[in-house]
Amino acid sequence: MFAVIYRWRLRPGMERQFTEGWHRVTVAIHARCGSYGSRLHRADDGTWVAYARWPDEESRERCAVPDPQGIAMMVEAIAERLPEIRMELVDDLLAEPGQLSGATPGP
Repeated sequence: MFAVIYRWRLRPGMERQFTEGWHRVTVAIHARCGSYGSRLHRADDGTWVAYARWPDEESRERCAVPDPQGIAMMVEAIAERLPEIRMELVDDLLAEPGQLSGATPGP
């Protein structure tokens, strides 16, 4: 499994446009390119962070722009694009509440 962390600083007042564009692009990528989806977060330092998973790096590289309008919405809202972080999955215990089996509850 392959994953990428994306990070951005947005133009003030453009957050809604960015999130709508991100949503459109992510849905299209999932439907047309075989990604495993993504999660978008706003970090406490003001950056925006998305985590996306793919079956492998080649699947991501083959994916063309599936929603040009969504990409344009995002690009217009981005003040700074920070370097992406590419990762190979080693272990996975991330699950929605109630879905993780075999884990011991914390203190």
